[in-house]
Amino acid sequence: MAEAWIQVYDPLANPWLSTAAAALPIVLLLFTLGVLQWRAHLAALSGLVAAIAVSALVYGMPVSALAATALYGAAYGLLPIGWIVINAVFLYNLTVQTGQFELVKVSVGRLSRDRRIQALLVAFSFGAFIEGAAGFGTPVAICSALLMGLGFTPLYAAGLSLIANTAPVAFGAIGTPILTLAAVTDIPAMQIGMMAGRQLPFVSLIVPAWLVVTMSGWRGLRGVWPAVLVCGGSFAIVQFAWSNYVGPELVDIVGGVVSIAAVALFSRVWQPGDVWDFPGAGAQKDWTRTHAFPRGAIVRAWMPWLFLSIAVMLWGLPGMKALLNGGPTGLAMYGAGERPAAHRLLQPTWNVPLLHRIVFREYPVVPQPVDSQKLREPAYRTSHAEPAVFTFNWLSATGTGILLAALVTAVYLRIPARQVLATAGGTVRQMRWPLVTIMLMLSLGFVTRYGGTDATLGLAFTHTGMFYPFFATWIGWLGVALTGSDTSSNVLFGSLQKITAQQLGFDPLLIVTANSTGGVMGKMIDAQSIVVATASTQQVGQEGKILRFVFWHSVALAAIMGVIVMLQAYVFGWMVPAW
Repeated sequence: MAEAWIQVYDPLANPWLSTAAAALPIVLLLFTLGVLQWRAHLAALSGLVAAIAVSALVYGMPVSALAATALYGAAYGLLPIGWIVINAVFLYNLTVQTGQFELVKVSVGRLSRDRRIQALLVAFSFGAFIEGAAGFGTPVAICSALLMGLGFTPLYAAGLSLIANTAPVAFGAIGTPILTLAAVTDIPAMQIGMMAGRQLPFVSLIVPAWLVVTMSGWRGLRGVWPAVLVCGGSFAIVQFAWSNYVGPELVDIVGGVVSIAAVALFSRVWQPGDVWDFPGAGAQKDWTRTHAFPRGAIVRAWMPWLFLSIAVMLWGLPGMKALLNGGPTGLAMYGAGERPAAHRLLQPTWNVPLLHRIVFREYPVVPQPVDSQKLREPAYRTSHAEPAVFTFNWLSATGTGILLAALVTAVYLRIPARQVLATAGGTVRQMRWPLVTIMLMLSLGFVTRYGGTDATLGLAFTHTGMFYPFFATWIGWLGVALTGSDTSSNVLFGSLQKITAQQLGFDPLLIVTANSTGGVMGKMIDAQSIVVATASTQQVGQEGKILRFVFWHSVALAAIMGVIVMLQAYVFGWMVPAW
């Protein structure tokens, strides 16, 4: 058995030097990707090599554990992340090759030929619904492909989908980030959801306007502001009301549906005075004046996306997920240590050799069950062994639900089996380098987590004193940018946020929630999301260009969320619910 290793967070005995060393792999990744414009897989490889070197030479992580960590991250990159993307692109390719996507364009064109309204409907409203049902990069993959198919330039299709995938993320995947944050901090999920529902609606009002300004400038916003208000306002109202009076699980699904319906109905009675399109784009056909396609054909064209929505929603339900994993588990049904055959078949699990419970996290990253006055004394410290368990949940993975939607689509549209197989093969060839990149990016993220460099970076923000509520959002932002997941960021920094809040005298509920609501602003720049967007819009090799497109949007939105949290800490304390 490998020897246990306890993480250190200041290996150079100087917080500035240790932070600089911890940041080196991330800086190298961003520099090679955004400045040198390397291909994404090469930039990811350079960042991974740097992370391994820093973890081994500076932090002292055992080489065997490092190798296991890198392989563990690559496997997670393939399932569930890569599996989602490849099947989403497969479904999209089927609709394009059969001509059905042209009819989807007709229906959206009939609703509005204005690109601004199309972006609101697809990137924000539909994206929020998909985020609530599935998460894990699914809305970026689907919405960017949809926008490009509608005629958006590839850069804007990817960039707008990434920017829109912010405000809904904290409640994504049936509330998984909120539920996870509650589990690691022992703060009730309902209260965390309520607090998030008193922060994110402000951003939900801003993001639709942000999308329009990004596309068409402030003048463009003036021409379409009523639709922006309907889109963001309807979602924000549901986001607040549902999170505060019902619960965190279905916030995005209900809010997304309401927002889609509101924009669609509003577009029937109101249209902007001027139809905006990208400069230099060819004239759009006025679908409102043609009856070439009957209603039945339009409905038929939308069925694949209905199949997709139903599949990802079902696959996201806890009960369905448990069923697909072989039924409920627990000592009440089975003897201690037993796993029924269905579980072993449908979700085989492996403790990662040389890594599982080998790495230990220490205070202040993990909470201590002792008097706060004694936390600095080594004798009172406790460590937490980090699990490393890979679950091959091939049936309950969201990507499998998307694959089922694609196969149902093939049957519904009566696509010949030979064409389905040819499309599948073409999709695999199309996605081979994006999949490699995703695996390398996840390896990098896992090495930073198990090596402890992420904690060093997070701890650097805790020395900001009275400004900590502002920078608490940046810790979450950093976590999502590193891991690609608001859920993972909450696992990573949730307890740290709670401990720091208690030491500095802030309400832990406010600060802990800021980790998630601030973290969502980092979703658009995490390497995983960027690779997903490039793959969906067929821009492989342009990852650096997309990163530059969205980076300052991410920074600005994170700063706005930081200001909201600061105001709630010092001015509007009544907005923090009791718990």
